[in-house]
Order: sequence, then C-alpha cells, then structure tokens
Amino acid sequence: MANKDHHHADAEKQNGAAELSEERCPVEEVALVVPETDDPSIPVMTFRTWSLGLASCVVLIFLNTFFTYRTQPLVISAILMQIAVLPIGKFMARTLPTREYELLGHSFSLNPGPFNIKEHVVITIFANCGVSTGGGDAYSIGAITVMKAYYKQNLSFLCGFLIVLTTQIIGYGWAGMLRKYLVDPVEMWWPSNVAQVSLFRALHEKEHKTEGCTRMRFFLIAMAASFVYYALPGYLFMILTFFSWVCWAWPHSITAQQVGSAYHGLGVGAFTLDWAGISAYHGSPLVTPWSSIVNVGVGFIMFVYIIVPLCYWKYNTFDARKFPIFSNQLFRSNGLKYDTTKVLTPQFDLDVAAYNDYGKLYLSPLFALSIGSGFARFTATLTHVALFHGRDIWMQSRAAMTNAKLDIHAKLMRSYKQVPQWWFLSLLVGSIVVSLMMAFIWKEDVQLPWWGMLFAFGLAWIVTLPIGVIQATTNQQPGYDIIAQFIIGYVLPGKPIANLLFKIYGRISTVHALSFLSDLKLGQYMKIPPRCMYAAQLVGTVVAALVNLAVAWWMLESIDNICDVEGTDPDSPWTCPKYRVTFDASVIWGLIGPRRLFGPGGLYRNLVWLFLIGAVLPVPIWVLSKVFPEKKWIALINIPVISYGFAGMPPATPTNIASWLITGTIFNYFIFKYHKRWWQKYNYVLSAALDAGTAFMAVLLFFALQNQDKNLKWWGSELDHCPLASCPTEPGIVVKGCPVFT
Repeated sequence: MANKDHHHADAEKQNGAAELSEERCPVEEVALVVPETDDPSIPVMTFRTWSLGLASCVVLIFLNTFFTYRTQPLVISAILMQIAVLPIGKFMARTLPTREYELLGHSFSLNPGPFNIKEHVVITIFANCGVSTGGGDAYSIGAITVMKAYYKQNLSFLCGFLIVLTTQIIGYGWAGMLRKYLVDPVEMWWPSNVAQVSLFRALHEKEHKTEGCTRMRFFLIAMAASFVYYALPGYLFMILTFFSWVCWAWPHSITAQQVGSAYHGLGVGAFTLDWAGISAYHGSPLVTPWSSIVNVGVGFIMFVYIIVPLCYWKYNTFDARKFPIFSNQLFRSNGLKYDTTKVLTPQFDLDVAAYNDYGKLYLSPLFALSIGSGFARFTATLTHVALFHGRDIWMQSRAAMTNAKLDIHAKLMRSYKQVPQWWFLSLLVGSIVVSLMMAFIWKEDVQLPWWGMLFAFGLAWIVTLPIGVIQATTNQQPGYDIIAQFIIGYVLPGKPIANLLFKIYGRISTVHALSFLSDLKLGQYMKIPPRCMYAAQLVGTVVAALVNLAVAWWMLESIDNICDVEGTDPDSPWTCPKYRVTFDASVIWGLIGPRRLFGPGGLYRNLVWLFLIGAVLPVPIWVLSKVFPEKKWIALINIPVISYGFAGMPPATPTNIASWLITGTIFNYFIFKYHKRWWQKYNYVLSAALDAGTAFMAVLLFFALQNQDKNLKWWGSELDHCPLASCPTEPGIVVKGCPVFT
C-alpha cells in the first residue's frame, strides 16, 4: 500500500512541479525531506489513532516519571513509541472488523483501511505530550516532590493536579497565540522536526529487501540486546554504571579519589558501560549534531579539568577545601551538611533569627561555579543572538508580522478548517483564572501571592517569542531558570515554595509552549488537519498531567526513603539527583535568598561579575568572524553552547558528560564520516532501541526484584568504591568517615 501511495505521490509531483518551483520552501533541509503533496481524504482521527495514541502517551509518561527519581535518570523520547506502534497499527489494520458503526448520529469504522502515515503522526503527537510533561522538563512534578519529600508539606492531590495541569495548558495557550510568528513563516523551520519527518518516511515508504537488514529488524535486534544487557548495570553488576579504577589503585589517597571518583569527584579516567548513565542528562548523544558536541566538549574540559582544580587546590576559592569537591548537598562553615529544618518556620518561611544563629549556607566548589556559569550563559545567549542572528531575526519578525511568505506546506494546509484563536484564548484565560484562585484557596501551600502569579505570566509572555525564534532556527533553547529565580528571590526572600512556583509558571510554561509549537510545525509538515492537532494535544496534555501526578504520588507514598533526603542511603537507586538540585535551588534562591549569598557582603558576590563577562565573551568571536569571513569555523564557536559544558553539574556528574561526549564523537564524527550510509539508515533507530531496551528492563527489574527488596550485596553491586572522594581537605574539619588533617 505504501508503495502504491509512493508512485501516486510521484505522479502528482511531476504534474505540479511547474507550479511548485516558486513555492518551494527556501530552507534546503526542508525542501529535501518534507513531502510537498497532500491527500486530504486520508482518515486521521481513527479508533487506532485514539487507542494507540492514548496508550503511548500513558506508557511514556509512566516510564519518564518513574525514571526521574532514579540515581541515573533516563528520559525516554517519543521515537520509542514512533517505532513501536508501527507494527501494532499494521496488525490492527489486518485484524479489526471493517464494519460501520453508528454512535450519536456519527458513523465510524474500527478499521477504515490500511494504517497510514497521518495516523502515525498524531499517535506520535500524543506520545510527545508524555515526554514533555514527564521527561526532561518535569519541573512541576519536581516542585511537588520537593514540597512533599523535602519540606514534608501536606499537599492535597487536587492542588498538585491543578499545578501540573495549569502549567501545561498555559503553555498551550501561549503556543496558540504565537502560531502566527513561530509556525506559519517559512524561516521558522524547527530543525529537530526534519529528523522526525525523515524517520516517518523511512518507516512508511517501502525498503528494498536487498539492502541488508531493514530498519525494523535492526530496531528489534538492538532493543533485545539492550534489554538483556541492562540486567548487568541495572542489577547484577552495578559497578558498570561508573567504573572508577583510579580509586582502586590508590585506596588511601583523598586527592586520587577526588580526581578519579565518578560520583563524588572529577571522574578522570572513570567511564560508564551503562546507556542510562550516558544519556541521563544531555539526552541521547546519537541525535546531537557534531558541532554542538565539540562546543560542549570545549566547555567541559575547560571547566572540569582546568577551572575547578585551580579554584580548589591552588586558590581555595569560597573556602572550597572545607567541603567535598563535587556534591549536590548544602553545607555549613564547619563542613557538615546544612539542615534546612533548623531555619524553617512551620509556615515554610525563613526564620531569620535561627538563620543568624545557625550560620551561613555554603556550596561545594563545583556547584558554586556551575551556578556562576548559569549567570554567564544567560547574558552570553542574549549577546550571541543579538550579534549573530539579530539582523536576521529583526528582518524575519518584520516579514512574519507584515506579509508572512507562505510556502507550499502552509498553502496546502489552507484546505483544512482552521482552529479559531478564541479556542486557545479561552484555555489561556481559564488556566490563568484557576492559577489565581489557587493563590487564594491554598494560600499557605503555594506561598506565591496573586501578583507574583501575574508577574510570572508576564515574564513568560515576554520571553517565549525570542527564545522560540532561536529554537525554531538553530535548535538551541537557551534557559533563563536562574534569572527567574534570581528576580523572585529578591522580590520575595525567605519563601522557598513561592520561588519554585514562580519558576514553574514563569519558565516551565515557556518550555511547554515551545514543545507544543514544535509539534504544530510537525503537523504542518505532515499535513495534519489543525483541528485534529488541537484535539490530540489537548487530550494528550490532560491525560499526561493526571498520569504524571498519579505515578509520582504513588512513588512518593510507597517507596521507603525515596530521594534519600537525609543522605543516609547513597547506594539506593532512588536518590533523585534531579530533585535534590530543585530542592537546593529553592533553598538558595527562595529560602536564603540571592541577597544574602550574592549581594554585598555575600560569600559568592564575585560570581555576579559573570553576568558581565558572559555578555562580553561573544563579541571578539563575532568580530573575528567578520574580519576573517573565509574561516567558516570561527562562526561555529558558540559561547552559550560552550557554557553548556558546565551546565547541569550537579545533578549530572563529570563522568556522565565525558561518556556522552565520547559516544557522540564515535557516532556523529567517525561513523558519520567513514560509514555515512550506515549512519543515515540506522543511527536514529539505534538510539531509540537503546532507550527502549534499557527502559523496559529497568521497569521489569523494579517490579520483579527491587520492589520486593531483593537486592544483591557484593563487591560488584556497590556503586563507586571511592569512600574518601567526598572528604574535605582543610585542616581541622571533622566529618564522619574521613581522616582529619592537622
């Protein structure tokens, strides 16, 4: 059937070629990959679409929520479902009855013909709702986890559900308002969608049997291998997750263990043989472009192997030697862990007298420098975009707003009923009203006053468009989390929960908006009727929010000592490093507040200079790229991406990122260069197969063994074997289990 469609499409292409030439998309990557024909008679919202779409949304949201609590969090992308539903859809097309049924005056069939590409796209849109809610940006669940597990707050399920749902729907509302500027214009091409389109076409257009192993067969073999293998790092031989051989060579040296430990040190020489460890924080290295890998690698080497050792061993910056070199915990001046309960009132505010009595808050050196790099990244992004893309963005924005040039894809979409603007507006207004009501009804729980909510919505509204333009043209999404928290930390000091919620509404609603906009562009490329997109995204969002919260709630209630709040069980697979950092952020920016840490007289006040340094750094690169235009590599030096080499540590460890860099280099440089045909055919498929096999085995291990408390205890199941790596080296600091220097 796919073959017939293909020939039919080819015939249409030749007929329309003359008219198409002036309407073709000017972006070459899009023109090469995205089909320029459409058949409006193809059924889209079929029984198969709804059943497989909702099922894949629920499976992905369950897996992603489940994994965010793990010591090696794994984000499972929608590519997994994109490949897995294809044989199921084809099976349903072969076996379901074709009879017509009547329901409420509408007739429908369970099986309206062969499983088609449009059904497949809408199922993937459903699956994407499961990823954007539960995966990389599960921040609303992060806030709820911190409220329940770390602050021991009695939050009601309804309040939690409304927090998760309103952040999503507000993001959807922003997406609807910005369609005109970020989806319709030709220049806004969303590079990540082109890989998706090529995968859809690869799966639906007939492959010749002679060309070796088909993609589907390769996927199944790789997934089976990954599934079986993950039993080793996931259960039997956990030391494979991080192999810190330096610590075995020098078992009594603190310095050697600080340098060589994969968990609590710089991870020099350490490596991982665990896919979850490689892709835990920066996503799959197989789908990251080579130029980004190089930029991140430069930043990583500078930061971990030059800046941090100098600050720690040579200059003792910020009293660094009183603390572990790398830790996501918070500390007191005597090197012991900071107990936030000592400075909290029963209303979860800062008790200033108790704080003055208990002492200042300190961070591990790598954590402090990582926050500073966030300051530089924010201003560097603004300068970089203004210099390198400013003129283009200004021209594009003017063109988009005055007379948006429509390419063939936008014109083909004209034959479908459009979604009226008020559908999006009513969702946006409804969510804002519900959010404001929460500020009054659950005043003690949410801490954020109504004007703080409005301030957050204003911030999101201002930044979504410029960040959207950057992502739609370069595939990079600059974050401004630290700035959002910095602002509200100054306005509302001493209120950690308010700080968390401000970040959700002011920053994470933007993340969701951009995820929805990317899907809307995919819908345009694949010619999905706009009203079908609206229904799929809206239903997917509500289902995802409900399942997301239900799974998190169940895990928080049923797993003993989840998130290892007290730090008593560091070998547990449930230490939630992602949420530990969310909690730390709420303490740093909300409870203690930026004024005490970064203001005049604050220990970390000099980090604020990084705002200025970040703003200046892209300028010489831009100047050089203009002076030497023939040297194309200069323009590829991207300061915001280089600073990503520092980002995310903690919770990521240097070994996570080093392994990610090495794997990415092997596939996107060597295999891409020397075996391009193999790379083109199997690279994305392999990435999905590794994700899938690892995820299914980890869930099986949990339910079959770990949930029943059947854990192995032997040398190979201990994680790091570097007990001295988290010891301080300052004379006179006494920490349990560490030698005292005199």
